[in-house]
Amino acid sequence: MKKPESEKPIPKIINLPKHLGIIMDGNGRWARLRGKRRAFGHEAGVLKAKEIVENSVRLEIEALTLYAFSSENWKRPTKEINGL
Repeated sequence: MKKPESEKPIPKIINLPKHLGIIMDGNGRWARLRGKRRAFGHEAGVLKAKEIVENSVRLEIEALTLYAFSSENWKRPTKEINGL
């Protein structure tokens, strides 16, 4: 049985960044490649973002930036935007 991420030991890494920036892109494409609807990809992205936040706290990353919604995203269907 696998241990939850929060219970795994923190690796001893010497040069961790103080600020981590992530551009969240491709959740819809990821879902489509698996035969799922775009919303499924967005839901998976939320779960992954939560994991990233938790691990950043564990690793004592001082700042975390998640870029999740660009001005181009406003061109998407209203239903999809509301789901985000």
